[in-house]
Amino acid sequence: MSINFNSDQEAADALKETYEKLTKEISKVIIGQEEVIKLILTSIFCQGHCLLVGVPGLAKTLLIQKTAAVLDLDFNRIQFTPDLMPSDIVGAETMDKDRNFQFIKGPIFANIILADEINRTPPKTQAALLESMQEFSVTVAGKHFKLEKPFFVLATQNPIEQEGTYPLPEAQLDRFMFNILLDYPSFDSEVQVVKGTTSDVKVNVNKITSAEEIIYFQNLVRKVPVADNVIEYAVELVRKTRPFTDNAASSSNDFLDWGAGPRASQYLVLGAKCNALISGKYSPDIEDIQAMAIPVLRHRIVRNFKAEAEGLTIKKIINDLL
Repeated sequence: MSINFNSDQEAADALKETYEKLTKEISKVIIGQEEVIKLILTSIFCQGHCLLVGVPGLAKTLLIQKTAAVLDLDFNRIQFTPDLMPSDIVGAETMDKDRNFQFIKGPIFANIILADEINRTPPKTQAALLESMQEFSVTVAGKHFKLEKPFFVLATQNPIEQEGTYPLPEAQLDRFMFNILLDYPSFDSEVQVVKGTTSDVKVNVNKITSAEEIIYFQNLVRKVPVADNVIEYAVELVRKTRPFTDNAASSSNDFLDWGAGPRASQYLVLGAKCNALISGKYSPDIEDIQAMAIPVLRHRIVRNFKAEAEGLTIKKIINDLL
């Protein structure tokens, strides 16, 4: 596919076509997780990152490996453990045989990074990702190194084993565009998974796009025009989540300790732009903002004790705000 288009409208149509091809290709291997695949691809086209939460055995690692394969991007997996050091992620300076220091790049130098079980390492090591996720660069021994774009971090967490884990700091959580909950597959999907993984048939995925095309589409998403009322709706929605402020919703005052910051508004609008394009529209509307609300806000608001005591989920609180 050429990346020289006659108009932005033609480019938008190409993005939708590419998204459909990517989804079809990934779905050859990842069965019954269409919404998860959609959100991951959306975040890539928005230059965002994802936090994926799910129990073991739901193919989180396989999903990101196949996503990297169809996108034709470099992929590295980092297994987060309690003894992992920041230098194990970003790299370190070592002395060669001539007693000169040279920088040995760590696994962060790839296009797609799987930060597996990110909450199993101490905050000092978690913080090694902060600069790379926000600035697309790392600093080691006072030297600045740019990361090759596109750059995308997909971190996983296990929601059931909490012993020996370290909760992610709010600054770290806020750098993830989406918090995606990976649920158990349906009965029919699980039957397909079992059939496919217990036979000798191997499914290969094809490369659909390239780094250059992804960067082009990332820039295209940012060029999508948005009506003022849609942006205002996104900002109003985020401001409603902030308890005991002028714009707070009554449910936020009752059930939230903490609300979302301005980055949530930015990601709502960016996500809505991409959601519109992959849906065949050239500009987002309020429904596109609403489609992004739960994965964008889920990890940015904090329930209080009253909400937990009454069994109110974050999803229910967000839906009430919508």
